[in-house]
Amino acid sequence: MSREIRFNAFDMNCVGHIQQGLWTHPRDQSTRHGELQYWVDYAKRLEAGLFDGIFFADVVGVYDVFGGNADAALRSAAQVPVNDPTLLIPAMAAVTKHLGFGVTSNLTYEQPFLFARRMSTLDHLTGGRVGWNIVTGYLDSAARAIGIDGQIAHDDRYDLADEYMSLVYKLWEGSWDDDAVLADRERGIYADPAKIRMIHHAGPQYKVDAMHLCAPSPQRTPVLYQAGSSTRGRQFAATHAECVFVNGQKKEGVKEIVSDIRAQAVQLGRKADDVKVFLGATLIIGRTEAEAQEKFAEYRKYVSTEGALAHAAASMGIDFAKYDIDEPIDTGKSQAIVSNVEAMTRASGPQWTRRKLLEQMVLGSRQTPWVGSVDQIASQLIGWSEEADVDGFNLSRTVVPECFDDVVEHLIPQLQERGVYKTSYHDGCYREKLFGHARLPASHPAAGYRGNAK
Repeated sequence: MSREIRFNAFDMNCVGHIQQGLWTHPRDQSTRHGELQYWVDYAKRLEAGLFDGIFFADVVGVYDVFGGNADAALRSAAQVPVNDPTLLIPAMAAVTKHLGFGVTSNLTYEQPFLFARRMSTLDHLTGGRVGWNIVTGYLDSAARAIGIDGQIAHDDRYDLADEYMSLVYKLWEGSWDDDAVLADRERGIYADPAKIRMIHHAGPQYKVDAMHLCAPSPQRTPVLYQAGSSTRGRQFAATHAECVFVNGQKKEGVKEIVSDIRAQAVQLGRKADDVKVFLGATLIIGRTEAEAQEKFAEYRKYVSTEGALAHAAASMGIDFAKYDIDEPIDTGKSQAIVSNVEAMTRASGPQWTRRKLLEQMVLGSRQTPWVGSVDQIASQLIGWSEEADVDGFNLSRTVVPECFDDVVEHLIPQLQERGVYKTSYHDGCYREKLFGHARLPASHPAAGYRGNAK
């Protein structure tokens, strides 16, 4: 029997997310991203389709690598302007009961003590429906924005992240016992001081002497997402992540990444199914293949090549404006998203060019869309699930809201008929819906800080 396929909507609190230029389509509503009602309606739509969650991307810099400035990104709205995604979550949670919220937060620029409080607060307000996509950043513009001359080296960012994780685990898991809150009105005692501990952390990057300011939330630690597929990123994912977000055009490559991460997790004492993998996918769906191809051709008219190049240049750390159309690209020692450079090299060979890059970006991003009838797309998703060993898909938006309406109204009923998509939500918090338990298992490194934080 095939496994149950899971869906996240993949979006960002901005105008142009992944498919650059599609905001100009007359039916697209992403220019309303500053309106709360837009997101409230969005949440209701996703929950009606039994989506597991919405996965919010985020960046805290601008794409200024292409041409040496941010002009192309600004003209095409390539993830700028971009608003804070965390502030959307309480409003979206208020109109839903089951939808999960995975939010990207850059730990390099987040003070861990305050960040831990913010995530605990969100976990309380949502009834335990918050996840955190752990990122370390890749933009020099973000580093400069907070007073650092440039980006920390790629692998060094993961070293910093390992310490950061140990600190937030201490705060979330070790500061308060589960029974520390008494709320005893008769005696006037709210919390038992004997069951609340100070956290003492002194490491290479961080020093904290404090107790966590929040009482234990439903999940304590949010569901942990991670999206790095480089060698160092896989090691980090195998250690910490519960859900891993991967991209790739070939099943063999994705399968290799998935197998490697799960094997490393087992070596660290975790179970292989402690890690669920979500593949990024862009779907163009029609009732027939011809209808899907017609829609695809229509969407392509609105693609911004400039926006796509601005986004790709920043994510790979390479200024493509310096190269002629058929001049081989020197990938050098990128300190941006190393796995993106590796993926492009796998797809086009070591001597790839700007022309080859543009050939991949048919819909304004390097993520090649899957175009087909409802039946064809359903079969494609099932094939990836079975052959690449992925658990679900992060579905990036094209023209909203119709791209998700197509999934909810047409694709999901087909998947349900085939027995690979749920017909109702399971009860419980986000982690319970994904893994069957509300708290991180004893095999996770965070469990080592429970009740004996140091």
